[in-house]
This record gives sequence, structure tokens and C-alpha cells, in this order.
Amino acid sequence: MRIRGARQHNLKNIDLELPRDRLIVFTGVSGSGKSSLAFDTIFAEGQRRYVESLSAYARQFLGQVDKPDVDAIEGLSPAISIDQKSTSHNPRSTVGTVTEIYDYTRLLYGRAGEPHCPHCDRSIAPQTIDQMCDRVMDLPDRTRFQILAPVVRGKKGTHRKLLSSLSSEGFVRVRIDGEVRELEDLIELDKNQAHTIEIVVDRLVRKEGIQERLVDSLNTCLKHSEGIAIIDVLSEEVTKDTAPGINREQGTDNVVAFPVGQSLKVAEKGGSYGDSSSSPPAPSPLVFSENFACPEHGAVMEELSPRLFSFNSPYGACPACHGLGMHRKFSAELVIPNPELPVYAAIAPWSDKDNTYYLSLLCSVAAAFGFDIQTPWKQLTDEQKHVLLHGSKDPIWIDVDSRYREGKGYSRRYEGALPMLERQYQEANSDTYKQKLEQYLVDQPCEVCHGQRLRPESIAVRIGQYRITDLTGVSIRECLNRVNQMHLTPRQAQIADLVLREIKARLQFLLDVGLDYLTLDRAAMTLSGGEAQRIRLATQIGSGLTGVLYVLDEPSIGLHQRDNARLLKTLVRLRDLGNTLIVVEHDEETIRAADHLVDIGPGAGVHGGRIIAEGSFENLLDAPESLTGAYLSGRKVINTPIERRTGNGRSLKIRNAHRNNLKNIDVEIPLGELVSVTGVSGSGKSTLINELLYPTLQHHFGSKVPLPKDMDGIDGLGALDKVIVIDQSPIGRTPRSNPATYTGVFDVIRDVFAETIEAKARGYKPGQFSFNVKGGRCEACAGQGVNVIEMNFLPDVYVQCEVCKGARYNRETLQVKFKDKSIADVLNMTVEEAAEFCKNIPQAFNRLQTLADVGLGYMRLGQTAPTLSGGEAQRVKLATELSRRATGKTLYLIDEPTTGLSFYDVHKLLDVMQRLVDKGNSILVIEHNLDVIRCADWLIDLGPEGGDLGGELIAVGTPETVADNPSSYTGQYLKQVLQHYSSALVTA
Repeated sequence: MRIRGARQHNLKNIDLELPRDRLIVFTGVSGSGKSSLAFDTIFAEGQRRYVESLSAYARQFLGQVDKPDVDAIEGLSPAISIDQKSTSHNPRSTVGTVTEIYDYTRLLYGRAGEPHCPHCDRSIAPQTIDQMCDRVMDLPDRTRFQILAPVVRGKKGTHRKLLSSLSSEGFVRVRIDGEVRELEDLIELDKNQAHTIEIVVDRLVRKEGIQERLVDSLNTCLKHSEGIAIIDVLSEEVTKDTAPGINREQGTDNVVAFPVGQSLKVAEKGGSYGDSSSSPPAPSPLVFSENFACPEHGAVMEELSPRLFSFNSPYGACPACHGLGMHRKFSAELVIPNPELPVYAAIAPWSDKDNTYYLSLLCSVAAAFGFDIQTPWKQLTDEQKHVLLHGSKDPIWIDVDSRYREGKGYSRRYEGALPMLERQYQEANSDTYKQKLEQYLVDQPCEVCHGQRLRPESIAVRIGQYRITDLTGVSIRECLNRVNQMHLTPRQAQIADLVLREIKARLQFLLDVGLDYLTLDRAAMTLSGGEAQRIRLATQIGSGLTGVLYVLDEPSIGLHQRDNARLLKTLVRLRDLGNTLIVVEHDEETIRAADHLVDIGPGAGVHGGRIIAEGSFENLLDAPESLTGAYLSGRKVINTPIERRTGNGRSLKIRNAHRNNLKNIDVEIPLGELVSVTGVSGSGKSTLINELLYPTLQHHFGSKVPLPKDMDGIDGLGALDKVIVIDQSPIGRTPRSNPATYTGVFDVIRDVFAETIEAKARGYKPGQFSFNVKGGRCEACAGQGVNVIEMNFLPDVYVQCEVCKGARYNRETLQVKFKDKSIADVLNMTVEEAAEFCKNIPQAFNRLQTLADVGLGYMRLGQTAPTLSGGEAQRVKLATELSRRATGKTLYLIDEPTTGLSFYDVHKLLDVMQRLVDKGNSILVIEHNLDVIRCADWLIDLGPEGGDLGGELIAVGTPETVADNPSSYTGQYLKQVLQHYSSALVTA
């Protein structure tokens, strides 16, 4: 593959030749141009050529890819991108649907499944008239029986209309509650009692020649009873040697039809039941159904098909939650955030408005149930709390007093705060009001399907011993075990052979990329970027394509060192199928395993964009300008701290954590230290920190979030005054947000421009220099600098604004200068340039210098937020926090901060984090990177495995302590690294 003149973004007119059918790794510092070359040039051109080959009609639906800034690319294969930004945000998307394993599973159960009753778990199957007739003819000769058609099952009422209708149709008898009655008699039924009514369609004696009449009667029976027929045996000739499995209880409430084709075994005439004094029990009726229906409970299922197992189809989705598995409900904890308050102020949605009406409502409830609205909520009885939240069973007198009506009342049932909020939310026409109420909503599992998404009839279908939810609700590892253990009949085995092979292969692919701890019903939107990328990688292996160019973005993200070898085997397997892989990666093992290396740099942004080293691993180590080579060769080193901090003597203690896979663990987190939570993927790190610790801290500091219940509590919260999460979510969702606005530098710069002589003479305030409000911005482009032109068959074209020429401001505003620079010139500066420009403005300089310290000196102040990578956004947040005045009581929660960072960038990041801790703050980081782990003061290692086999506390202590623990996978790899750097230090 030959690339000529690549100039996309910061690339410096690169010429490059890459071998085909090889594993190629692009490396270099963050922002050096790796993604610009791999994704924005090579992949973008491959996509553009493919889309251009389609018809104009098809192109309008696909969306076009802009031609990258490159002179030529030769030998380009069809390209597939597997990055971290393609995670589905659709709540209906799951691991099973993304990998298509669930589609094959639906096919398996739709074609080879065996329906069961969702109420009694009885196997149910349809029968034809011929099968029914054959079963009746299997009865002993001369057996007397009657054919019954059930028309009412356990329903209250007099049923006069039905009985009259049956009489007019010519029927003579009915059986009511087990007693045969003549229809010509006056039948009076108690309307308050539940009754079972069956039509006596015919009475017959088993003998040859009755088949025609039997078929006719069965047809009549099925027509009137929605496909169910009961054969009630009347003779006493059937002995104890009857068919196995037939229920012996009298009546029709507990009947079981024996399997198709199985004959009743009848003893020879003269046989007896036990001793002579006992009489044989009445034989159980035979119950037939021409539908998939339970003869006892009447649970009916249509003929099995894959759509019955799709939670995205009305045929398979749970009718209560429509296949989402969750309901959004108003939370009592959020509605009553502070139980210390009196009743009249405790219900938050009613206390923040003109609540005259609600106050009179509460007074009425208080009078009816014997409490005072001045009473603190926590002092109410459970019954009083339940009435206030959920409503009263009986009517109460309600005195209404509001600005619309005074002194009037009425008697009615009190609705309850939660049902009332639910109704108001459903009926609200105002989006603002809905958003206001949404802060009190939480997602709760559906009460009907219990989060399983499917209707009960679909869940009841089995293959062997397993329902479909028995496969989707367990880890990938256990799912594969269960698929291998399925007990199949010869018929099921024949049908399921190909489907099972595909399911097993795809499950194995997920195991190979280190995702054995996930479940198939896990929502795709809850996956990390690394997990989503590896799922797509496993899916691509399953597709078996050859001759394709795969472009991957750091597939090792979020993966423990133990699982790296399996991932590399997967990449090699994809290559060996006859594909070319271009992998943007910082992981040392992946770099060493590459067939061909390309190092881009030497720095970031304008300082990068050149090929520094190419070819073998040795070439990279020997390249003098390569920062990656410098760290891999040992010329540069991230030093392990000689001494570990001992903290401030305080700690947080999480007691009995048992959410998801956590095994009732107690965890102590020391404060005033850099603490790292480690463990293999899926061991419970994110559950412990993001789902238990962080929401508890939010609740403690007054945020309207429910308090997690899957633990006994957290001690030591008083040692903190705030908690800050620094994740990789964007710093803004619109192009109007940028690093300057997020860090607050732009406010300082606008104030400086407003203080200039020219600005004062014109009467300009700081708002004049904002591109987000009218006044100083260019109104032709509304301060965006570009105008969007929609094209029909082509992508939207962004054209520079003809009025402001991309400057965002009007001419008058741009005439104001500071140090010969306009406000637009400052926004176009890099962080390094802006720091030099503002060196005499401490408020701006300090913030800009901190941005440079975290490795973002190349970034332009006005770069739009959506164009920042996750790692860049995270470092902007870190720099913002670092530039603030420290309280010494802040806890920072950081989830995998080394994502997207090279060795050089990790070095700078560690320096920043250590500075934050040196100010007296605490940092709790979830991390797999061994450089961060060995530089931490304290480790908390979870494991031993992922999923169900994880969730235990394996080791705690300093890195040296954990490294000596043989049970810890993290310790095993950490020991090697500590020994390597200690020996390197001795050598030096």
C-alpha cells in the first residue's frame, strides 16, 4: 500500500509504503497524527471509494466521506474501522444483538424449542384431530366417555346469556363445576362464585366404527372452546395399570394429557386396585389442544418462530416494558431526599413551588391518618409514609385551598405522591416541566419480566434443561458451558446442528478477546469503549472476511495484562485469514508483536506529523527522535517512588458491598494518597467505585441521586468536602464549547480585552467578545465561523463565512487589539503560544501553563469540544482541577486515565496526579497500566477472575506488598516490572 503526500490535519506531506497482510502498529505521542493517518486518511479514503462505487440513490442514505487531504493512495483494500466511538446508545442493543449471537439463539429456540406453560412449567404441544382420535381409540374396548368443551374457566357470574345461547344452538347438557346439568332446567348460579362450565358435546362408547362421529364431535368441541377438548372417561374398567404420568386426581382442574402416540395400558378384565375393599379412583380425563396451550391454565402460544424471542418485536417483547426490561419510576428516596424535614417540606417536588394546593392536600391526609404536617418525616409510622407516597385505599375528606378555589372540599381516595407525579409526568405538555420531574426518576427492573425483556410465554420455552434467558443471563464462559451441555432429542439435534456450531464459535471468539465475564443481555450502552471495540473485533473474526483492511484504535484499552496474550492471538488470527491490520496502539506487548512499526512524531500537534521511525522493533529503539523508542529502550524512565505516602490517617470504609458480582466485601480506601483499584477485566472495579462509592458520595453532598442499597454503608465521609469525577466524556456537546471556555481562560481574556483603551472608548463590555451572544459576534454565521450547506447526494459542506472569513466576530469587535492581536487571533493560538502571550496575566497564564503541563501545549484554544479525543478531554478536566485552589479534602475519581496516552504522556499525567495529591487531596484511580500502578501509594486488587468468578478482595497494600501476593494476577505482572525498574536503577 503506497501513500503519497498525506497532509490531513497536522501530517507533514507524508510518503509511506505499508506491507499487505501484516499486523502494522502506528505509535507515537498523543496528538502526533497517528489517528489522522490511520482513520482520517487511509480508512476515510477506503470508505469514500466504496461509497462512490454505489448508485446515486444509495449514496443519499449512506452519507458521504470527505476526500482526505492526500495526493494518492495505491493498493488500498476495502476498509473496516473498529474504534471506540461506535458504542451503541440504543437501550435495545445488547451484547447478544451486537455480536448476532442472540439472533442465532432466537433461531435455535424458534425452530427447536419445546413450549412449556409459564404457570405450571408443563410441556405443551399442539395436536391434530387425527392424533386426538387415535388417542381416544387407544382406550380399552367398550370404555364409556363423554366429550366436553370448556367454555368458562373459573369466572364469576350467573352466565345466563351463555347458557341460553348454548341451548339455542341445540346443546342438551353442560357440566357445571363437575356436575352435569340439563340445559332445559332452570339453572341459577351464584354470581359471587367462580364457575367452570363445559359443554357436553357427545357421549360415546369406544368401539370400531365410531371414528367419523368422534371426529365430528371433536371438531364441534374445538370450535366452541378455542381449540381445547376434554375426554371424560365414565366407565370403571380402567385399572391401576394405566399410562404412566397421568394425574389420578378427580375433576378437571389437575389434568395432564399424556404424550402423543402413547397408549393407555389397560389391565386384563378382572384386575383390581389393591385390596377388594377399595374402589378404583376415577380415571383422569384426557385433555387435547390444537394450539400451543396449557390445558390447565389455558396459557396459549402461537406456533414457535424466531420473532417470539425478539424483545424488539411486539410478538416477543414483554407487554409491560415493551422489551426494555426497565421502567422509569419515581423514587421515594429522591422524592423524600431529607427525612429530617417536616412533612409539609419533605416531598421535594411539592416544596419548590407554590404549594398551597399540596399543603391543603397534606393537611387532609394528616387529619385522616392522625399526624401533624409539622412532624418530621422520619417520625411517621410506616403506614402513614405508605399512604402519603402511594395513596389511600378508602376515600377521605379533602379540603381544597388553592389560588383557584377556596373553602371547598370533596370525598375521594387520596391518590398518593408517587402516582400523582407519574400521572403529571405522563400528561405534561411542557418539556421544561418534564425535565424538572425527571430528576426524581430512576430506572427499575420491570415487575413482569424482571428485566428479562421477553413475554412470559417466550421465556417458558426450553431446549433441554435451559430457557433462552438461562443462556443470556450468565457470563459468556458459563453460556458456552451450558450450550455444550444441552440435552437434545435426535430431532432437535438435527435441526440445531448448524446453529449451535455458529453460536459456539462466536462465544469462543468473545472468550478469545478477554470478554468472558460479560453476559449476552448486557446493554451495549453500558460497555466501555475498549469492550465495545473488542466485541466488534470478535464479530469481524466470526464473519471470516479476507482481503480486508482493518483499522483498530487501541484494542488493548481496559484489558488486563493477563488477557493481552489472548487479544494478540486474535489479531494474529485475523491477519492470518488474509487481512491487513493497522493498529493505533501504545501498549508495549502489541508494539513488540507487530510485523511492521510506524512511529509518528516527534511531538504533538504542530510539533508532530512526521515519520520518525519505520520497520522493525529495533529500528524504533534506535531512532534518536522517537520518544516511544526512548522509553522502550530505557533512555527515558518513569521512576518508581522511593517512598510511599502514608496518607492523612483518615479513610473511607465500604462495608459489605454485594452489588453485581461483589462478594460481600469490606474495602478500606486511605485518604491523602494516590490509590489504584486493580484487577482483571470484569472483576468488579467499576461496580465498587462508579456504582457504589460515587453515588453514595453524591448523595452525601446533596445531589438528587438514590443511595445505593447493595451494601451496609460507607464510613468516613465527613473527611471529604467534595468529590470530582474526571472521566473521558466530552467537555461539551456543541462546537461552541472549547478548551478556553471550559477552563475559564476565555473569561479572563475577554475581561482583558474589555479593559483596553479602545474597548472602553467604545463602551464594550466583556460580553462583546463572546461568540455565543449577540453583540460582538458575526451574525451571518451566528459566531460559528462557517455556514453549513446541505447537499442532496453529497455530504454537508461547511463553507467559511464570507462576512467574517472564519473569525467568528464582526468587524468592529476585531478592531479592538491587545498586544496587536484580536480576540480571534488569541482563540487561534496554541496553548503554548497563548501562555507566552499571557505571561503577564497570572490568572490566564497559570491555567494555560497547567494545560501545557498535562501535554496539551499543541492544542488550539478555540478547538471545538466534539473534535477532542477522550484522553484530551480528560486531561483538560485534570488541568482545570489542578489550577484551582486546593482544599485538601477533595477526592478525585479517575477511570482509566491512561487511555490513548503514550509513555511520554503517561509520565506527564503521573506528574500532574502526584501534584494533586501533594496538595493534600486524594485520588482513586481505576487502572490497568503498570506504570501508574507501580507509582501508586496503595493498591486495592479485586479478582481473581472476571464476572461470577470475581468480586473478591484479593490483595491490599503498597505495590510491593501486592507484588508478593501469589494469588494476584496484577501482583504477578507488577513484580516483574518492579524488578525490571529496580535493576535498571542499580545499573544506572
